[in-house]
Amino acid sequence: MSQTERDRPSVLRAARERTRAEITREILAAARRHLATDGASGLSLRAIARELGVSSSAVYGYVASRDELLTRLIVAAYDALGSAAEIQEAAVDREDLAGRWAAACGAVRGWALANPNEYALIYGTPVPGYVAPVATIAPAARVSSVLLGILGDVAAGSLAPATAEDDVPPDDREALAPARSIVGPEVPDALLHQGLMAWAALFGTVSFELFGQLHGIVGEQPGDREAYFAESVRRWAAQLGITPGRHRPGSPQARTPAGARLAQTAATAGAINSNASQIAEEAST
Repeated sequence: MSQTERDRPSVLRAARERTRAEITREILAAARRHLATDGASGLSLRAIARELGVSSSAVYGYVASRDELLTRLIVAAYDALGSAAEIQEAAVDREDLAGRWAAACGAVRGWALANPNEYALIYGTPVPGYVAPVATIAPAARVSSVLLGILGDVAAGSLAPATAEDDVPPDDREALAPARSIVGPEVPDALLHQGLMAWAALFGTVSFELFGQLHGIVGEQPGDREAYFAESVRRWAAQLGITPGRHRPGSPQARTPAGARLAQTAATAGAINSNASQIAEEAST
């Protein structure tokens, strides 16, 4: 047998794998379109098969059930949101705690506005009868891991007296166990609890904006929602002891004059909010 003949099975296998991956992408793309028109509870493999011009059995050869399709869409959405938060937070100087916090929060809002259907899938109304499998847990934790990582750096510095001297009751400490497994022991329980409160407030604020709950409450003129969100981010950070211009102890930035640090942080926050608005505008066109 020649070398060409020996290589033929692997070549054919690679071609089949590429074909399968391409068809799977087409199925998921069609599912996202149906997600926009029918909602998560209205997803149907038969409807997707009709759109693609294939039989239902052909689609079932790539996605075994509606629940598997939902799981793939959910994991992809969580990963895309987590990646957005990780990339924008990583682009900020490690010593700029306020800038990193603003970047992560701004990334969540920007991604949600640009991908409203996917955001509604993972943070909207649960789909009746669907139970998320274990495979969704790690992707879902990516954003919270970014925020908790910032908390770890906050705790490495000097905490505000109110946080350093605070404590939580034993039953709350037990409730915080899953989050505690992500952060180090240097993060006090009170700070960890405050961080989770800020995390919930972040997604609550984004959900309110996306689902129309701010109508008649927050202005709708250009820049109103961005200004409201930016101030919310600043206040959440302040509750955690992250003030504008604060850097990790011992860093060169920590020795920069306060006025310059404030200006730099303000510029960072403004750029983040501008980027989020641009993403949302491009997605709507």
